[in-house]
Amino acid sequence: MVTDPVFDINCRQCPRLANFLDEVKSKHPSYFCKPVPAFGDANARLVIVGLAPGMHGANQTGRPFTGDYAGVLLYETLYKYGFATKPISVSADDDLKLINCRISNAVKCLPPDNKPLPAEIATCNQFIAAELNLMTKGSVVLALGNVAHTAVLKAFGLKLKDYKFGHAARHVLPNGLVLFDSYHCSRYNTQTKRLTEAMFHGVFAEIVGELGGC
Repeated sequence: MVTDPVFDINCRQCPRLANFLDEVKSKHPSYFCKPVPAFGDANARLVIVGLAPGMHGANQTGRPFTGDYAGVLLYETLYKYGFATKPISVSADDDLKLINCRISNAVKCLPPDNKPLPAEIATCNQFIAAELNLMTKGSVVLALGNVAHTAVLKAFGLKLKDYKFGHAARHVLPNGLVLFDSYHCSRYNTQTKRLTEAMFHGVFAEIVGELGGC
């Protein structure tokens, strides 16, 4: 687990999200049901930003993309390209480790119907901004989906119109970081073939090339 500079595991700044987590916790007492911290190397040159924890994935396990369908393709790909020690992420206390990589989310709490409100995304941006602003020049941020893409730009005070989201798009940011985009590796996107394994692997191949290795 990575401890972020301003991350608060007991944050309740968004009442709708905090109350929803209370409801889920009452139904699933064993679930994590708190803001989910980032996972991986604190000094990583690759930071992956997703949307938000999944109900029975990160919200259950307390680790991003762990225990849900969206994490299957992600962790298999991380392993294939040398960013993870194992291809499967089962629980927060397994012995999987990330190599030169960190995974986080634009919104740290589980939102109802997987849809955070604009105000909630804005409130939570302080946490992802703190993580991203620690990155060194030449490092890579991978945004999984348009919400993550927008959150990354907001974290750096950049305008969306100057950096349009698109699968496999590459953006050089003023601070020297490189932003890559990908469609989110959600069940819907992979089952409808909006995002195929080959497409996802293609983005990671570009990232490895950008970094000169993992």
